[in-house]
Amino acid sequence: MAHEIARRRTFAIISHPDAGKTTLTERILRAGGAIQMAGNVRAKGERRRTRSDWMGIERDRGISVVTSVMTFEYGDCIFNLLDTPGHEDFSEDTYRTLTAVDAAVMVIDAAKGIEARTRKLFEICRLRDIPIVTFINKMDREAQDPFALLDEISSSLALDTSPATWPVGRAAKFVGTYDLYRRELHTTEKLEQSDPRMIQLAEELELAQAALPEFDRESFNAGHLTPVFFGSAMKEIGVTDLLDALASFGPPPRDQATETRNVHADEEAMTALVFKIQANMDPNHRDRMAFARICSGKLQRGMRLKHVRIGKQFALHTPQFFFARDRQLAEEAFAGDVVGIPNHGTLRIGDTLTEGEDLRFTGVPYFAPEILRRVRLDDAMKAKKLRQALTELAEEGVVQLFRPQDGSPPIVGVVGTLQLDVLQSRLKGEYGVSIGFESTPYNLARWVTGPRDRLETFCSVNRSAMADDIDGDPVFLASSAFMMRRTAEGQPELAFHDIKQIGQEIG
Repeated sequence: MAHEIARRRTFAIISHPDAGKTTLTERILRAGGAIQMAGNVRAKGERRRTRSDWMGIERDRGISVVTSVMTFEYGDCIFNLLDTPGHEDFSEDTYRTLTAVDAAVMVIDAAKGIEARTRKLFEICRLRDIPIVTFINKMDREAQDPFALLDEISSSLALDTSPATWPVGRAAKFVGTYDLYRRELHTTEKLEQSDPRMIQLAEELELAQAALPEFDRESFNAGHLTPVFFGSAMKEIGVTDLLDALASFGPPPRDQATETRNVHADEEAMTALVFKIQANMDPNHRDRMAFARICSGKLQRGMRLKHVRIGKQFALHTPQFFFARDRQLAEEAFAGDVVGIPNHGTLRIGDTLTEGEDLRFTGVPYFAPEILRRVRLDDAMKAKKLRQALTELAEEGVVQLFRPQDGSPPIVGVVGTLQLDVLQSRLKGEYGVSIGFESTPYNLARWVTGPRDRLETFCSVNRSAMADDIDGDPVFLASSAFMMRRTAEGQPELAFHDIKQIGQEIG
C-alpha cells in the first residue's frame, strides 16, 4: 500500500482566464498517453472538442466553469489532474478543489505576466502551503524577457524562483527548451552551435545560474520556492518537461486536517473528503456524482463506510475513476486518488466518509455571496420541480440558496453574474424549468450564531430579512454594509459570519 500511495500525484492547474490552462490540460493528457488528439478551447468542429470542458455552456463560450477530474498513468505514477475554472465568478469551486490537491501548476501568460486572478489563486495556495510549479506559457508569441518574468513572480508573489528549463529562441523562432536539471536540449529542430539562439541561450544560462537559486526540494514542499518551466501548450513544447518533473519530485499525498487530528496518507483505515458535487453529468440518468479525495488508506469497491454527518452506513457500490466525462469502475483506489461516488443527494460538499472513526475534515468553505437575486418562475405549475432543482444545484455549489423565512420566493446568492447565466441555462436544459431573476432589497448575507433564545428572538423580530440556507442555518439579509454594521452593534450577543465551514456548525 505504501508503494501505491507514493506513486500518486494529485494536482490542480490554476491561472488567470485565457492564460492557456485548459489547452495545457489537454496537452498534458496527450503527453501522458491519455488522449490521441488534444482538443483546443477555440478549435472548431465536434472532433476537436476539449475533453476537459464537457458542459454545453463551456463549449459554447470557450471557458471552463466547472472543475474537471482526470486520472491517468505516466512514468510509473498515477496522476489525478483537476482542471479548475479560471473565471473569478467560479472562485468557490476552485477554492474547494484546492482542499483536495497536493500541488498546483500555476500557468502564466508570457506576455501578460502575473494577473490579478493569478495572484488571488496563489494566495489561496499559500494559505494551504500548497507547493507550486510554474509554467510560463505562450513563449511562441511576443513575450516578456524571461528574467523580467522570473523577477515579477518573485517580487509580486514573494516566492523564490528556480528555472527548471530555459527557452530556446523567442516568439516565432521559439523552438524548444534546455533542461537545467538534466543538461539536455529539447528542440523541435536541430540547431547549430553558431545559431544566434544557441549563442543567446549560452549567455542567458550563465547569468541565470549565477543569479538565481538552485532547486531545493524542502523549500518547494514548504511552498517557498517554485521551479519554473517555459513552453507553449499550443505547440506542445515544454509539456513533457513539466510532466517528468511532477513524476520525479511532485509531492505524494499529504496529511489532511480534521477537527480533532491530522490524518496521514499511509494510515490503514480509509478516510475520504467530498469536495465537489456534480449533478446530471449524464442527462439520460439524472445522476449525481460526489467527487471524493481519498485522504488515507485503501478504498475497495463494495466496502461499507460511515457517513459521519448523518451517522449512518454508506455502501460503496460503484466508485468511479474519471476522465472528464468518461468513467470506469474503480475496483480499488489509494490515498491521493479522486473518485466519483454516484448518490441521490445523500452526499454533500464537505462530507467525511470513514471506516468508523468520527472525523470531520476541515477547510472547505462557503463564502458570503456578493450578488443576491430573487428567482422568478415563468410557469407556476413547475414550482415543485424548481424547488427540487434549486436544492440539487445549491448542494452541488453552483449557487447558494436562501429560503426567506416569511415564505416569499427563494433567493440565490452568487459571486459573479456568470453563475446566474449558468444556473438559468442548466435549469432550462437539465430540468426543463424557465426562470428569470428580480432584484432584491438586499445586498449582503451573513450567517448568524449565538445563544438559542437570543437567536430566536432576533429571527422573529427581523422575519422579513431572515432566510435559511441549504443546511437550515439562519442567514440575515441586509440592504447595505451600514445596516449590517448597525444591526451587529445592536446585537452584541450574536455573531455575524461572512464565511461558513461546509457541513459544520458555525460558531
